[in-house]
Amino acid sequence: MAADQKTLFTLPIAPSGSQPGGTLTCSTPTTPSNSRIYILTLSSPPDNRLTDTCCTTLLSALDLLEFSYPPGVVITTSSLPKFFSNGLDLQNALSDPFFLPHRLYALFRRYLTYPMPTIALLNGHAFAGGLMLAMHMDYRVMNPARGYVCVNELDFGVPLKPAMSAIFRAKCTPQTYRTLVLEAHRFGGAEAMEAGIVDVTGDLAETMEWIKEKKLTDKCKSGIYGLMKMEMYRETVEGYLTPEGHAREEERVRRQVEAEEKRKEAGKREVKAVLSSKL
Repeated sequence: MAADQKTLFTLPIAPSGSQPGGTLTCSTPTTPSNSRIYILTLSSPPDNRLTDTCCTTLLSALDLLEFSYPPGVVITTSSLPKFFSNGLDLQNALSDPFFLPHRLYALFRRYLTYPMPTIALLNGHAFAGGLMLAMHMDYRVMNPARGYVCVNELDFGVPLKPAMSAIFRAKCTPQTYRTLVLEAHRFGGAEAMEAGIVDVTGDLAETMEWIKEKKLTDKCKSGIYGLMKMEMYRETVEGYLTPEGHAREEERVRRQVEAEEKRKEAGKREVKAVLSSKL
């Protein structure tokens, strides 16, 4: 934490599976003393994986800020120089049916509809679920000199879940969405800003100045900021990020995969029959 910040609270991130856990610290700038800017700093080595305990700790911090402090702006960042977040602990995530609908998607939904402006300060790599988390925040600021953002599920053969795709459809152009998902392209800071994935490049100092220029700390004063976002992203929130939406989409995907397997088997039989008839 920078010397010109004071700590408001620190929450533990308990170990989970192969991940050792860590801490989540909330700080605020010391000048001005009433900045109403809250900085949530993840420190869960080696790469800030989004485990069940990490998600619940972030949810608790967001609750503490909403119900215990004056409304302002929430910045989420990392103390680890190399990583903002390297995404999910995939083995544990996929083996726990409770994790996606009740932990990860609950966190996505909370950020997407949070009643204050939220900023992801990407100090390092944001891969897969790490980038998804950032996309559910209102704004993204990225280090221009270090780190990449990407959706690399294509490379390790894990199809995106519907809720994971939904946020990119909502916030990216079709061209950027295609490049992220079907090419697993790694975007550096300048390229990510050009593609509209991030809003500005810089570090905490630039983020603070950007908040000032856009007067973000004043945006939630009327009390409807969260309601506005609920309507903006209604299709994503209601269609994918609730337990009911998750269950519905899981069933749809199950039928889709089953139909695709049947199509492949039928295609193989037809090709085999054609080839046999020519012998």
